Amino acid sequence: MMKISLILFLTITLISQGHTGSLSCKGRCGEPYDSSNDCHCDSHCQQHEDCCNDFKNQCGRRALASVSDAEIKSLSETLYKLDHNRATASELVIDPQTLISSSETSSRDDHSSHPLFKQVSSTLLSKPTYKALLNLLDNYKRMTGEVEDVPSQEEQEQDTFLQQAMNTDVGKELYNFLHSKGIYSSQSEFIQDLKMMWFGLYSRSSGKLDSSGFEHIFAGEIKGGKVSGFHNWLQFYLNEKQGLLNYYSHSFNGPWTSYPDVLGMQFEWDGYFKEVGSAFIGSSPEFDLAIYSLCYITRPGKKCYVSLGGQTLGIQTYTWDNSSYGDGKKYIASAYPATP
Repeated sequence: MMKISLILFLTITLISQGHTGSLSCKGRCGEPYDSSNDCHCDSHCQQHEDCCNDFKNQCGRRALASVSDAEIKSLSETLYKLDHNRATASELVIDPQTLISSSETSSRDDHSSHPLFKQVSSTLLSKPTYKALLNLLDNYKRMTGEVEDVPSQEEQEQDTFLQQAMNTDVGKELYNFLHSKGIYSSQSEFIQDLKMMWFGLYSRSSGKLDSSGFEHIFAGEIKGGKVSGFHNWLQFYLNEKQGLLNYYSHSFNGPWTSYPDVLGMQFEWDGYFKEVGSAFIGSSPEFDLAIYSLCYITRPGKKCYVSLGGQTLGIQTYTWDNSSYGDGKKYIASAYPATP
């Protein structure tokens, strides 16, 4: 009887230490592939369809220790080169005018007598991803605290924008990289997650579903009597053209001599001031979406360093921590080029 008890004890011990452990990803996320394991928790297990059942719960969609800083810089360089829909010098002409110091950004002085945008080609704006983005920008109530309604037509516009972006070389390259890392198992899973992280609604004021990452970053909001977010050049151009936005100055002009460039701008948006609103200038919509998504997925809530045309740029992202979707995934709170 004692022998039987001892055997049972040893068997249970071995199971708990070995076999059962190999069926779970607890403590194993990102480990090297080992063919002796019954299931796996390495960065390629989703691609090979041999993950343990609790891979997503234990390691999360963003089991990203395997994505190095060097890989982010390499991929961002590739995305930069693949941005075939970026503006050319003949399609986009800007007039940055006065450069001010960072100590002057709160002065609210209008140092520029002319608009920032001198010329934007209609050919550029007619490209599929540009048209898809423009269709989205008028869907939002800019005041926080006002509930955002999303009728079926607007949801379809979201789907169209994401699908058009994923149809580009930029979108395909980003997905292929994330898929190779085992972060997404299919493009449909990736697009659905982009839709949730960018367009999922959450509350910035009074508990009302009044905001999303897309609204904050691409369209801009008003909170506490100030402009909040607003990091997209097409939205800037549209509002300036309509007489709703007055460009004051810029406190940062990136080192790029072709598009996309980066500006840190001061402006008034229909009576509300933005002390520093940084944005890519002349980038395609899919490029903005890809760079911000890359940094948010791989370095959420941190400064992420990308390389564009041989120049390093920091992208700051923030997570929305007050609510979540799916199995605890975080919405995007903000993302923008970090300027001095």
